[in-house]
Amino acid sequence: MPQAQRFLLYAEQNYAYAILRPLQTAIRARGGQVRWFLAGDEIDASWLRDDEKQLADIDAIRAWKPEAVLVPGNMVPGFIPGLKVAVFHGFNVAKATRSDDRGHFNIRGCFDLYCTQGPSTTRGFEERAVRHGYFRVAETGWPALDPLFSPDTGPHAASTLLPEKDERPTVLLCSTFTRSLSCAPHLLDTVRRLRDTGRWQWLVQFHPKMDPTVVEAYKALADDNLSYIETDNVLPLLRHADVMVCDTSSVMLMFMVQRKPVVTFRNQSQGDQGHFLNITEPAALKGAIQAALTEPADLMARIDHYVDHLHPYRDGKASERVLAAVDQSLEPNHHVRRKPLNFLRNLKERRKLGYWRC
Repeated sequence: MPQAQRFLLYAEQNYAYAILRPLQTAIRARGGQVRWFLAGDEIDASWLRDDEKQLADIDAIRAWKPEAVLVPGNMVPGFIPGLKVAVFHGFNVAKATRSDDRGHFNIRGCFDLYCTQGPSTTRGFEERAVRHGYFRVAETGWPALDPLFSPDTGPHAASTLLPEKDERPTVLLCSTFTRSLSCAPHLLDTVRRLRDTGRWQWLVQFHPKMDPTVVEAYKALADDNLSYIETDNVLPLLRHADVMVCDTSSVMLMFMVQRKPVVTFRNQSQGDQGHFLNITEPAALKGAIQAALTEPADLMARIDHYVDHLHPYRDGKASERVLAAVDQSLEPNHHVRRKPLNFLRNLKERRKLGYWRC
């Protein structure tokens, strides 16, 4: 089977760097070429590394003619050439406030190939592939987690952003920016009191769109017992921590994939919640963390069962499987229906990117 050689990494948010870089590594390892396109004004170009090549505009992309476009987001313009591949920006947290078709399984008519993370999402996309008929589905695992399970890459090493780990358990607090779901405003005073006991080492990391007043309030808590960390790569924090405190953010599932326990505050996920410890009042936080740190057998068994359906891959090879799926999709004997024209969505993308040519 011939291998694709020219890959465009399409990024709109800073978190895309950590998701796409394992794919970049795999592409380079097989002798392929990589170019980045930073779409819109919400991504910081200064986070590109010296060895990463950027295409400045759509004309440059069309001249380079990528064979595949790898996208950790929900949209990609149809006027960009190449096979459009969805690699996802997070897990399906299945918020009770959204239907499946508005959330993780929203089909927007943009993609030729969905590379899914595990059986729990593969099934949903396969059902929709039959219904729509214009895209393929391949279960690959999530490339963003490859460094988490690869002993020879990045996050196993101590990050310069992290405090030195001591004998105390480490608790990582993460939170979504969605005001109605966020645990951060509700837990501020409780975290301050628990920090002051010195019993645990605290790490705090929030979504980049978090309310700045909340961010500043937590930054003000920083001392020898608590570190507020701003980073485009949460994986070193996930490895460093023993327990996570979260809400209804998909980062909790990234943590749980390591077979580590999570305490949630007023979680609003659909379905069974037996694979994490949920609390509804700040006063219950201390006891829940203590319980999580003991890793009770029944909780860990439920985590194992959940993770086997969410993301069973622990070999650090999801990126290679994505590339294999791309190669298969580019074979000339592969036929699917034509994608919808998506006139309105592409018009919005043209306006955003300032591109009006045919």
